[in-house]
Amino acid sequence: MLTGSMIHGRRRNNKQKVGAQVELNFTEIPEGERLPYLPYLLMADESPEIIKPYIDLGDLFALGIQREVAGVMLYIPVDSHTIELKNIAIKEAFRGKGIGKKAIDYACTYYNNAGYETLRVGTANSSIENLAFYQRAGFRMTGVIKDFFLQYPEPIYENGIRALDMILFERSLG
Repeated sequence: MLTGSMIHGRRRNNKQKVGAQVELNFTEIPEGERLPYLPYLLMADESPEIIKPYIDLGDLFALGIQREVAGVMLYIPVDSHTIELKNIAIKEAFRGKGIGKKAIDYACTYYNNAGYETLRVGTANSSIENLAFYQRAGFRMTGVIKDFFLQYPEPIYENGIRALDMILFERSLG
């Protein structure tokens, strides 16, 4: 059973099982207390200049296993029907264990219960692993924002490909 969102600055905690043995905790981090999580957000988006304007928007969740932060996810409302996964990052040691998928599934249930209909996410054309991950997680490609990554102060290269365009995905929450 999922609990409600953070209400008036209080932290909300929820626990979900990952695999047979590991318990994943979701802790919502209030606005004004998020800067210590910037290093996690930088794992998914390499530019502090891009992250800082949105770090205190929406809902930031720390993903914990036992007493260690395994990653973070940040969701920002687009409108009354759509929520955007703005940033998700899982520490290298915790990747490949189903945590990212569990985190997205948790968010889908959580935001569906909050009245949203669609979850949106964007990733770079060069992020081959992300492109596959989002499709395995039930997202469908819906568009491209050409030259999105040209606004970054430094060029980004992944898999020998320059990140230029943002590939948009959506997943129905119903």
